This record gives sequence, structure tokens and C-alpha cells, in this order.
Amino acid sequence: MADLTSLAQAHCVPRKGPEHKLGDARVSGLLAQLPGWQVVEDGHALSRTFTFRDYHHTMAFVNALAWIAHAEDHHPDLSVHYDRVVVRYSTHDVGGLSENDFICAARASALVE
Repeated sequence: MADLTSLAQAHCVPRKGPEHKLGDARVSGLLAQLPGWQVVEDGHALSRTFTFRDYHHTMAFVNALAWIAHAEDHHPDLSVHYDRVVVRYSTHDVGGLSENDFICAARASALVE
């Protein structure tokens, strides 16, 4: 996957087991393709706060993100507020970050770009 467009067009595949957990070098390479995202929780999660002008736009984003999560079968943790959403991805079945987290993060970013 060469760039944000490639990530956003990719699809998640089931990943279970520690062999799918990304190493630091791969995480750094993928993170460089996702402006605004950061690795949190000692490298176990990917997070970004999206801001909106009002509740209606916030909820439109949440609903679009829910559709993506359902289609990809990869679900973020969300913290929803009036004018912002904190999105957090982690692949619990691998014990940290997998490529699925970066694919879905790219798709979330594409919703607002």
C-alpha cells in the first residue's frame, strides 16, 4: 500500500493471532500516510479527533463511519460529542495494531477530505 488512496481503497481481512500485529517500522510507515492520526496507548491503538461545525454534521460522520465499520467488519471505539468525534482503532484479536486499523483510519479520513 503506497499511499492514503491505496489504504482507503483496500479492504479488511480477518486477522487473528499475534503474527498479524504490526511491528514498529510498519506502523511508522503506515502512520506517515495518515495525517492527523496518532499512535496511542503504548502502540496498541490508533486515534484521531474529527471536528465538525454542529451536531448534525457530527452524526452524519458517525453514521457514515458505522456503515464502513459494518461493511469491513472492523469496528472503532467512538467518543461522540456535539462538534467532534474521537475515533480509536485497535485489533483486539492481534493484541495491538493490524493493517485493518490503518485501512479503516484511511477510510474515516476520506469521509472528511
